[in-house]
Amino acid sequence: MLPKGTRDILPLEKKRRVYLQNTLAEIFECFGYQPIETPALELFKTLSGKYGEEGERLMFKLLPRGAKFEQLSGLSATEMGQHIEEALRYDLTVPFARFVVDHRSELTLPFKRYQMQQVWRADRPQKGRFREFTQCDADVAGPGGMVQEAELIQLYDWAFERFALPVEIRVNHRSLLQGLAALAGCPDRFVDFAVGLDKLDKVGWDGVRADWAQRQLFIDWERISWMSLGDTAWSAALERYKQHLSEEALAQRGLADLHELDALLHAVPPKHAQLRLDPSLARGLDYYTGCIFEVSALGVELGSIGGGGRYDNLTGLFGLPGVGGVGISFGLERIALALEQLHLFPDSISAAPPLLMAHLGGEAGLRAFTLTSQWRRSGRAVEFYPKEDKLRKQMEYADKSGIRWLGMIGLDEIQNNTLSIKDLKTGIQKVFGQLETEAIFDFVNA
Repeated sequence: MLPKGTRDILPLEKKRRVYLQNTLAEIFECFGYQPIETPALELFKTLSGKYGEEGERLMFKLLPRGAKFEQLSGLSATEMGQHIEEALRYDLTVPFARFVVDHRSELTLPFKRYQMQQVWRADRPQKGRFREFTQCDADVAGPGGMVQEAELIQLYDWAFERFALPVEIRVNHRSLLQGLAALAGCPDRFVDFAVGLDKLDKVGWDGVRADWAQRQLFIDWERISWMSLGDTAWSAALERYKQHLSEEALAQRGLADLHELDALLHAVPPKHAQLRLDPSLARGLDYYTGCIFEVSALGVELGSIGGGGRYDNLTGLFGLPGVGGVGISFGLERIALALEQLHLFPDSISAAPPLLMAHLGGEAGLRAFTLTSQWRRSGRAVEFYPKEDKLRKQMEYADKSGIRWLGMIGLDEIQNNTLSIKDLKTGIQKVFGQLETEAIFDFVNA
């Protein structure tokens, strides 16, 4: 039995995950991103206060060695935080900011990194939502501008085109959310305003308004009701922003940034992903300061499969102010679920090698084992049956293991220096010379 929200990964699923990660790594490196890793454990003070109230609640905190839970039960979050020393990482972004500060003398800014590691959240498990899962992030720390946001949209677009997965990329800006909060009459309650707005895709506008009421936010709905009109195509939403927020001082940076991003995306528009500007997109993490992104797969009900944004002040929390940052994340588990549901994984991904060499004993078994070893040295995937046994039993093993082709060397094959390959799916059998390696593997891989 496993803890809720965790799972074992079987061979086929693992190979599919490797395919996703290898494809993403190839794309990341084309954009100049370099790989790093950080520890699963971080100091609690490194993570605390960076993710908002929900993130603080869902963080896995570790008791100090020798401490008993009963000694800390009943304490407030602030009091408990004084006793907690370490926590499992909640995401890869805050550890990256800490990494940049710790290694500032070894890095050249702007520094572009990608990272594919597990994160942990004490969430309620459900379909597509785990307590232990893998994030694949691409971030850049250091000087830059809206070209970086445009590049990240291009990166999303290229990756999901490679996976043939139809997606929608939603974009918003933290500054525009602050302008909306001011327009709604609650500029001093921005966090409560944004947290309620971020629930729109789950509870609808009635639910959002109910959440605001529960938080005792007195919203001037008439001034922001245009957000609920539903037409959030990029150009229409941008014009609507300009129309309603041009007088709000807090929104000026967002309007300028989106105007520049709009020009960049007109020059190099996404080829695969649908792009829209969504006034309701808030994302709950406290550290975002500029553009924010969220990606959803079209045709499946899984929630977001990626997201990110700009965070200009994160390294300053660790003693290095003035280093901006922006990045995006791919949710590996949900992307895999989407590709599986839509039957988009390549057929070539298999849990087993294509060919099993039968063990028929004696000289035949020795020749089969020798050929298998030579093929493996040349990079061919081949399995060898581990002991002499009835051919029918070896064929049954191949069938149950998902191996389609069976290679056989018997007395006739020894005499003629040949090899018989049988297609266990169709029953067709073909004879090759034992040295015809290319022809043999062209046949089994066809």
